[in-house]
Amino acid sequence: MTRPARVVVVGDVITDVVAVLSGPLAAGSDTTAGISLGGGGQAANTAAWVAAQWVDVTLVAAVGDDDAGRDRIGELEGAGVDCAVDRIEGVPTGTVIVLATDDERTMVSQRGANLRLSAEHVERALAAVPDAGHLHLSAYTLLDAGSRGAGLRALAVARERGLTTSVDAASAAPLRRVGAAAFLGWVRDVDLLLLNADEATALAGGLDPAAQGRALSATARRVVVKRGAAGAVWVDRTAALSVAPARRVAVVDVTGAGDAFAAGLLTAWLAGATPTAALNRATDLGALAVSTVGARPRS
Repeated sequence: MTRPARVVVVGDVITDVVAVLSGPLAAGSDTTAGISLGGGGQAANTAAWVAAQWVDVTLVAAVGDDDAGRDRIGELEGAGVDCAVDRIEGVPTGTVIVLATDDERTMVSQRGANLRLSAEHVERALAAVPDAGHLHLSAYTLLDAGSRGAGLRALAVARERGLTTSVDAASAAPLRRVGAAAFLGWVRDVDLLLLNADEATALAGGLDPAAQGRALSATARRVVVKRGAAGAVWVDRTAALSVAPARRVAVVDVTGAGDAFAAGLLTAWLAGATPTAALNRATDLGALAVSTVGARPRS
């Protein structure tokens, strides 16, 4: 396998407030939890995990001109991520409250400066990385109307430059709000579309994962459906099918597991790995992510 060219990740930077609940949430009362604060955001997390695989990576994003934004950028730069991040005055850096149980998480989000990511900033940032070989887009950028132009411009510039492209479908609820037809139109002909089971159902209906992958391969050249403890499925337009089981580990916090999975999949695939080998690397990193608290690799 070869060393991948630089990966450019476009999307969100977030402050995560993670509460790992001791049991079911007691609505209207108290629930004991372990609480931590740190960097999050699908794009930022993926970029950090890519950097941890010793692959050059640039994050294109927006934060507020505030202490939280400076802290988030400092964390990412310390992790080896090159940051092309716009600082937006008068708007806070995004924050997410994550309520985590053994195998699930519920998120309460304030998108903040992520909504102000602009097509102009994305275009300038991409022009500044002539060594880029791949663009990975967090679909949160497309699902928010305020940043949609930036996401669409990122994909367009990548195609113009001959970069390979991937999109992580992000979240089922906003996918349902925008509608499958609109979203699939935005990501048509990307090289790789990543989805979890709920997102695949939102876009392709209640089929089995292999059938969902085949249906969605009419839009994306390759489709990967993440199935949590049931592993993952890869389908491409030749109807080739690859399946990988999940790793059996003690689950501590699932926050960021999909982002780690994406980084493992991308770095292996871009290095020339087979679909099965790429899925295995992805599931290795996903298992590592769920075995610790927080969304980023440990330094």
